Amino acid sequence: MGFLDALLGRRKVAGPAKRDRLFAISTAYVTLETSFDLRPRGVAALVFQPLDTGDFAGIVREMEEVVRSTGEETGTTLDTDEDKFGYRWMVLRDPDVEDLVVGVNAVAEALELGGYGDRLLAAVFAFEDAQSKPVYFIYNYKRGWWYPFVPAEGEQQRSSERELRIKAQIGNELPIEPELERWFPLWGVPI
Repeated sequence: MGFLDALLGRRKVAGPAKRDRLFAISTAYVTLETSFDLRPRGVAALVFQPLDTGDFAGIVREMEEVVRSTGEETGTTLDTDEDKFGYRWMVLRDPDVEDLVVGVNAVAEALELGGYGDRLLAAVFAFEDAQSKPVYFIYNYKRGWWYPFVPAEGEQQRSSERELRIKAQIGNELPIEPELERWFPLWGVPI
């Protein structure tokens, strides 16, 4: 971190080795689908805390344009949403998980290179089980680890048992957050 970064209060997120862990989902999804009957829904999202500056808005706008223009070639579409807490969601849709990973990474990398990596919260990839119930895989940018999030029936209920079972099943292919207390649920995920 440079002097100017320290002065402006910018912090860096996970280093290159941790950032590369995002790409683990691009191979793990095959095992999830073939061995555990968890199918990708063809949608992923990047959630970040927006900053009300022209520079930050310019980076976000530019990345939206890049994803939309490359989406014409890959089939990836992009929508944005803001939740009730003021976080911005960039929602990418594409049946190809690898295209989703590349799109999410491109936006995250642009924010990091612009000095706004500390604004990144998570990337979320949506899957569903054989009963069409959602299973989310969340990549925490601050920690550089994945974890499963399985909502259960009822108001803000989660299936911790199922999450632990998924961890045991896929832990060799997907770098899973070892500290369970850092498996934060993301209620109201717009995907």
